[in-house]
Amino acid sequence: MGEQQTLQPAVEQLKRQLDKLNTDKITDEHTIKFTADSGFNSEANLEYMAQSGFDSYIADNQFRKRNPLFKESETYETEQEKRRLKRSKGKPRLFTSDDFHYDESTQTCRCPAGNAMWRSGVNVNSHNQQYTRFCGYLKDCKVCPLQQQCMRKPPIKTGRQVQFKNNESRKKLSYIDKMKVKIDSPMGRRQLFIEGIAND
Repeated sequence: MGEQQTLQPAVEQLKRQLDKLNTDKITDEHTIKFTADSGFNSEANLEYMAQSGFDSYIADNQFRKRNPLFKESETYETEQEKRRLKRSKGKPRLFTSDDFHYDESTQTCRCPAGNAMWRSGVNVNSHNQQYTRFCGYLKDCKVCPLQQQCMRKPPIKTGRQVQFKNNESRKKLSYIDKMKVKIDSPMGRRQLFIEGIAND
């Protein structure tokens, strides 16, 4: 069995252990963070982790090339990316609807941090187009480690809202692409550094 195939059985075993420990009170207040090295980065594993409820960080094998900490390295980003960072003053771009895990068939949505969202509207009319709208739970958004990359201001009355056009084939980002956005965020880089993965 290859390394990538060992992730899902290991996570299932972890879930069973957490169930035995009765971690409901812990998980209500704190999302469990899960990190793994780039050997576990695959579309199947990232899709599985997006549904797991864990706040997952699984780097791809090119993430160092995109990290400004390595800007003196020969493998640093292209000149175009350097110009983008200069224009944005180093701030990460805000998440768009493409970064959310929307399942049209089940009408469910998870945010980039892996939290479930509630459907706040169906067939919402806007600019002569109908949308399905989702909203993050305020308790999740208030403590979310990705809040600065998701919302312009800290949430007060409502969590992050996002909407998707009905009956339209949207460009679907792969789970690998979505993880790249998360890993490249300041919080993602910090999490990998804490776990020592960035220095391996």
